[in-house]
Amino acid sequence: MTDHVENMLRTTPADLGGIDRRLLADCIAACADCAQTCTACADACLSEGMVAELTKCIRRNQDCADLCAATSRVLSRRTAKDPAEDRALLTACRDACRACAEECEKHVDMHEHCAVCAAACRRCEKACEDLLAALG
Repeated sequence: MTDHVENMLRTTPADLGGIDRRLLADCIAACADCAQTCTACADACLSEGMVAELTKCIRRNQDCADLCAATSRVLSRRTAKDPAEDRALLTACRDACRACAEECEKHVDMHEHCAVCAAACRRCEKACEDLLAALG
């Protein structure tokens, strides 16, 4: 998926503002992947017999999915960008990914879908952190 995202960024006439295209593409792809994974994890949690005990995990999954999807879409739009807006969104996404990963990691011994989700959240958290560092 990252190659497709990078190809789209390469073809855009908009100025990327000096951002490394590969770093931006990795973050967009990680956010999109995390959004899908968190959505699926929330759904899997709803299928478990112990739904009441997974309420916080489901909420974290849903919040993280929404923030990751929004971040992926906003980062994909490069025309007339506001770097402060990108930093705020990346910070919120990174923090949501961290919180979701921490919650899912509490359930990995019982639910494999939480292990898969925690790993996707950690990848996205790192991608957001890396892009934040590049933005300065």
